[in-house]
Amino acid sequence: MLPFNRWQKRLIFIYLPLIAIVSIIIACSNTSNSNLSQVNQSTNSSDTLQIWWDKGYIPEEDEILQKLVNNWQQKTGNQVELTFYTADEITQKTKRAIEAGNPPDVLFSSRAEYPLLAWQGKLADVSEVIKPIEKLYSTTALKAAYLYNQKAEQKSYYAVPLHQATIHIFYWQDWLKQVGKTAQDIPQDWDNFWQFWQPISEQIKTQAQSEIYALGIPISVEASDTYYLFEQILEAYDVEILDSEGNLLIDQPQVRQGIITCLQWYQQLYQQGYIPPQALQWLDPDNNRNLLNRQVLMTPNPTLSIASAVRQDPETYFNKLGIAEFPRKPNGEPMRHIVSVRQAVILAGAKQEKIAKEFLTYLIQPEVIADYLKSAGGRYVPVMTAARKDKFWQNQADPHIYTAVKTLIDQPTRLFYSVQNPAYSLVLEQNIWGQALKKIILEDISPEQAADSAIAQIQQIFAQWQ
Repeated sequence: MLPFNRWQKRLIFIYLPLIAIVSIIIACSNTSNSNLSQVNQSTNSSDTLQIWWDKGYIPEEDEILQKLVNNWQQKTGNQVELTFYTADEITQKTKRAIEAGNPPDVLFSSRAEYPLLAWQGKLADVSEVIKPIEKLYSTTALKAAYLYNQKAEQKSYYAVPLHQATIHIFYWQDWLKQVGKTAQDIPQDWDNFWQFWQPISEQIKTQAQSEIYALGIPISVEASDTYYLFEQILEAYDVEILDSEGNLLIDQPQVRQGIITCLQWYQQLYQQGYIPPQALQWLDPDNNRNLLNRQVLMTPNPTLSIASAVRQDPETYFNKLGIAEFPRKPNGEPMRHIVSVRQAVILAGAKQEKIAKEFLTYLIQPEVIADYLKSAGGRYVPVMTAARKDKFWQNQADPHIYTAVKTLIDQPTRLFYSVQNPAYSLVLEQNIWGQALKKIILEDISPEQAADSAIAQIQQIFAQWQ
């Protein structure tokens, strides 16, 4: 709930306890229902730990974090103000707070570009949190957290890995059954995989007499899911934007042609009616909503949020909702999946840096983070290698969690390019790929022109970082 203001405090002293009850009711009623959920009463004093956190896709995510925060407060006597924001809001509020010199102490934001913040010297070094349990983490998780600080002229741990995810395909397997198909009928070669869904959606549309699209593919500038999927399509076509040292390769002819090919791939699917026109305006939750509302047959999604949303409905979770890995690349090679390691950070200039480190040290204790991830519905996979051996993550009867873990452990993976070069953070933050798709579809320019525009924008971004 929101912190009391001065007149409320005076009334409390005069009319305790009646006004205290009234004040709490008023404070709770003023909390935003759409963008903000502030769940700890706080005096906003300098000795209160300020935590800003992405609002969960399902209530259980917020509830388990609140429970762990309460446990830690009782154990340590420290005071915490935990505030949940939507992914879009937390990014903007964090920028403004940093600029104003009044950042929160702890931040968890799936949309924040930590490599960029670390480079700019805006994150606190958290090596003392990571190093005592460094051996418990996967190599991928440690690489994602080990970032360069230009001001300090060093690489160090500037983020605390909590969990990881990669992109999967979710679809309605009961609709496949309705037209005489099963999961075994889904092709594993690239072209046939994507073409498989269109005739099925047409049959379902005819039977249901409602508008149903084959592919819930985000193509908007506003959705981070847009660039996540586009990066995966670039990977499918073996388009390397950076080399292993973080150097830009985008001026090479084969890279330009690869970008054009990927843009043409999107253009064709859209023009052929596979993708809903509304996808041009989607925010991150919208492809989830369109699938769950049965307006699309399938959608790629970079977490298990869709499965988590129906976990309490066993019939839907186990029998209706299907999950699939990406097909083989167009050249027939196995897909290499892009991994997003989700992390918490402490912002430079945080008033409670010491206490913030103590809280994160508590949160990543193996038993604590395991409780968090399982209670949150298994939306994300652990980044600690031993934790993945738990029967919760190895249960083959759970198709969604088991597939996610299997993909992350058994399949080739890589991190986003921003870990190799923080300048790429701005490519993602500005959604250069979403801009290119918008130009093709709404402004009717060619994929070649859109590719050249995107290349020029990326070159300009990197030129500012030389």
